[in-house]
Formats: sequence, C-alpha cells, structure tokens
Amino acid sequence: MSTLQISLAVGGSLVLVGIIAHSAWSARKNLPKQATPKATVETEAAPAQGLGDDSLFNESDGLPERHEPSFDADSGMATLTHLTQLTTPERKAVLDILIDAIAPIALESPVLGEAALAAMPGTRRVGSKPFAIEGLREDSREWEIPAAGYRYSTFQCGVQLANRTGALNAIEYSEFVMKTQAFTDAIGGEVEFAEMQGEVARARELDQFASAHDAQLSFKLRAVKTAWSPGYVQQSAASQGFVSSSIPGRMLLPASQPGHHGPILWLSFDSQAAMAEDPEQTAVYELTLSLDVPQVLRSETPFARMCEVAIALAGSMDGVIIDDNAILVRPEAMEAIHAELEALYDRMDARELSAGSVLGRRLFS
Repeated sequence: MSTLQISLAVGGSLVLVGIIAHSAWSARKNLPKQATPKATVETEAAPAQGLGDDSLFNESDGLPERHEPSFDADSGMATLTHLTQLTTPERKAVLDILIDAIAPIALESPVLGEAALAAMPGTRRVGSKPFAIEGLREDSREWEIPAAGYRYSTFQCGVQLANRTGALNAIEYSEFVMKTQAFTDAIGGEVEFAEMQGEVARARELDQFASAHDAQLSFKLRAVKTAWSPGYVQQSAASQGFVSSSIPGRMLLPASQPGHHGPILWLSFDSQAAMAEDPEQTAVYELTLSLDVPQVLRSETPFARMCEVAIALAGSMDGVIIDDNAILVRPEAMEAIHAELEALYDRMDARELSAGSVLGRRLFS
C-alpha cells in the first residue's frame, strides 16, 4: 500500500471519528436538562455511630435491646384530644348578608339537630349557586350548620348571590324558594322571603363588582437553548418552595399563614410529559406560573413572590419570562402590574370582600 493510500485511510478514519464524536456531543447537548442526583447516604455510617453505646445492645446476642411500647395516660389523652380536634368537622356559620340572599325561619319550639338533618334537601346547590341551611344553637347562641345532638331555636336558609358562573337569576331564586319552603314545612316553621326582584338586582350588582376585580395573572417561562426534563423542572421549583400536587404536571406554593389552606401560586407544565414512561428523556419547553388574586391573602404579597420566583427560575433554568402573547415581561411591567393590584386590593377591602378572606374566596369560586 502506497504512502498516499495510507495517508488517505488515516485521514478518513480521523474524519469518521470526528463525525461520531460530534454526533454524540450533539445528542448529549440536545437532551433535556436533568435533575441533579441527590447525595447517597452511606449505609455503613449509621450503624457505626451507635457501636460505642453499649446500652443499645443486648449482651447475649449483640442485637439491639427490645423495648416494649408503653402508653402514658396524660400524654395519650392529650394526643387523642388533639386528634379529635383535627378530625371534628367545623360547623361555623357560612351565610353572610353581603353575598347571600337569606330567608329566616321562625319556630314555635326548638328543633333537634337530627330532625333538621332529616329534612335537609338532597343537594346543597341551587342552579349553579351554593345553598346552605344554618341553625341558631340553643346553648351557645351561635349560628352553625345543624348537627346531631343539639337543639336549635331558629333557622335560616341562604343562596349565594353571585360566583364565577354569574349572578343569581329569577329561575334560581324560585328554586331557592321551593327548597327553603320544603325544609320549613318539614320542621314546622314559618319562613319569610325577600322580594325576588330586589335580590336579583343585588346579585347583578355584586356580579359586576366581582367581574371587575377577578384578577387571574400568569407568567410563562420558556427555555432559551436546552429543553428541561420534568424532573429538572420539579427540582428547580422545589428549590423555590413548591411542592407536588395530586395533578400530574402541577405544583403549588403553600400559604405561609396558618388557617389558609389554598396555595399562593401554581406552577404547571405539560401533563403528558409528567406522565411519560421515561420522563427524564421527555422535553419540556415551557412552564406557567399562575396567581388567582382573589383567593390569596394580601398579606402573603403573592404578586411580589410570583415575580421573585419567575426571575429566580429564569436565571437558574436558562429561560425567559414572557406573557400569553410571547412578549418578554420586563421589571418595569411587573412594577406597573403591582401598582394596579394594590388599588384593586384597596377596593376589595373597602367592600369587605378582601382577597383571601372567607367571603372573598366564596365570591370568586
């Protein structure tokens, strides 16, 4: 074989190796970003730490000494009381004249909770609106959802005037009257209804206010160069305080204040990618941060938190923040939105329908 042929063969081999290497590099580069593996815990370290403590081992066989479980009466009762408090259903009043049409029911004599429960209608809705019955408990003099074992001196029925499906209409009010009358007849009471036209007009006005203040905001984060795997998205979101929800492809940022069960923010991405057989090889190019303003307490500063999370994730994940029209969202735009939200919060507070309050969450649901 001549020198020329050898040189050509060597050159061809080098070119082939280069092509293979470049293809492998390109394939690796185009893979979705992966979550960083968690540090593995050395299995031998834990037993080693306890070897110096002879009290943990039985001298005869070297096995840890068994301790029978014991029950302390005082601590046990305290624990049971705490669990009972957690599992006892809340029976606080739910009706409020601000957002409900209420019909009072007068009684000649107190009615047992068992009788009231037996007379309850099969559904707790009137059309698309929530319907509720409350009783004034004879011993505590507080309004609550009727419960067995108590006596009630009077009742009231109510239907919500408006929610996100719209305002209470005449047909729904008529259904409310029929349900309330049936309950009243069953317990032997006498009910008084407000004039229908006035309640329907009040419902329309409340619905107009709600429509003007029902702010739902979202930012989108889009990958700039390399796509993300679902695991990478979840790990990045977890670093900002998000936790997984029961819905594939959705995570939530829990409320920081006790007693408020709704999330501050939602983070969502392609649910099909989250449920893929091999999610780490599945590409995610975009995720959405959402804020339902009327459902979150103002004191949580949810929009400021939303901006912080969006900026932090965009920086760590090599992404950009865009709106629904794929336009870049800049800091000055965030400041303008924040100023508008503060004015919206003020108007909701003045109406006593503050964002995140019980009434606020009911109206905007």
